[in-house]
Amino acid sequence: MPIERVSANDATTLATDRGPAPMNIGVLLRVDRGAELSFDDVRGLLSSRVPLVPRLRQRIETTPPGCGRPIWVDAADFDLRHHLQQTALVEAAGTAEALTATADLVCAPLPGDRPLWAARWVTGFEDGSAALVISAHHCLADGLGGLAVLAALCDEGALGESVSRPFPSPPPRAREVATDAWRARRQALRRLPSRLADTTAGVRELAGAPRRPRLAERTSINRPTGPHRRLTTVETPLDALVAAAHAHGCTVNDLVLCAVAGAVGALLRSRREHVTELVASVPVSERRAASAQRLGNHNGVMALALPLVVDRDERLRRIAALTADRLRAERGTSSVPLGLGFRALARLGAFQPFIDHQRLVHTFVTNVRGPRVPWHVGGRPVTSVVPVAVTPGNVGVSFDVLSYAGRLTVSVVADPAAVPDQDVLTASLAAELAQIGA
Repeated sequence: MPIERVSANDATTLATDRGPAPMNIGVLLRVDRGAELSFDDVRGLLSSRVPLVPRLRQRIETTPPGCGRPIWVDAADFDLRHHLQQTALVEAAGTAEALTATADLVCAPLPGDRPLWAARWVTGFEDGSAALVISAHHCLADGLGGLAVLAALCDEGALGESVSRPFPSPPPRAREVATDAWRARRQALRRLPSRLADTTAGVRELAGAPRRPRLAERTSINRPTGPHRRLTTVETPLDALVAAAHAHGCTVNDLVLCAVAGAVGALLRSRREHVTELVASVPVSERRAASAQRLGNHNGVMALALPLVVDRDERLRRIAALTADRLRAERGTSSVPLGLGFRALARLGAFQPFIDHQRLVHTFVTNVRGPRVPWHVGGRPVTSVVPVAVTPGNVGVSFDVLSYAGRLTVSVVADPAAVPDQDVLTASLAAELAQIGA
């Protein structure tokens, strides 16, 4: 078996995961009539699907000095019982309780000596549904990779898939790891010109925003965050946003950015803060698709200075022009200079102080296109999919967006200390999206 190393992006994520909240991503799948499934049913379903995603049965192993980045090895003692648990909520629980259970799981650190994921089967909902909540370290998958994992774990993933690799495969010997590291160094030297080109392009991707301020304006939502997050959501029909995007000559993502800017701007004005631009970090993927066999983090970022003008039409016009200009540039190459800089800060022990006080961005906005038709778990349809990601440092609130089966869900993920008025922010975001899609 070839040696699988942690990618440069994933090495950055691991090296910089030192804050009070882990760098995890997660998802809540609400399953219609899920209460009809026993926990043994769910465990049996997942035990047959987990082998379709090799990374779910692998752990990270460090290498000796001079032997390159850490490697992925099969966890010979893998036991699904260590990863899947059951939670019964209080009687007549609803969406709020489901979101709380999701946020709690995603904010819980994952044991480093096991595969880096955990799941909960949550029951007790008044409507007879249940929920499958999954948390994974960001080095295991990005947004596209996370979708590939979910598709494999749901009923649809079993169609046409086969498991051919033996498990567990023996870990490589130290000599093999050292030889592979030297081979990788020789290949890196041959790729040096393209690597330098990627670094240059990545710097342009990071710094190329028109009218981008040197430092983001100070706001009360940017303060060192703690170990907890609260999760609220806004759902809206996707067709209405698609029609509105066509009418305005822009994209659905432009509409979402416009709504986020409007909602955050209103929140800051309610706090008597006069900020002219909201600098949002938006991921830019190096790839268009992912598979359950090819995971990892393949994102770069670009920073967009979103205008906080009150006039919605003017705000949308300027955001659409801004994103159209930025997306003509290279895609995903910013991960190269960011990785180099962040790993250097981590080695010096300076990364956490840096991101706790950074003034590069105010927030993060991710947007992933999900399936157009519903997934199923045990023959029951998944009625909604709620994404969530933990953002480190001094970013007090972030927004995770996912389209699924004709609906668009925006997750508002906030540190309760930085955004105690999260319900006000969420209501404002819902109003913005409703007005835009009207």
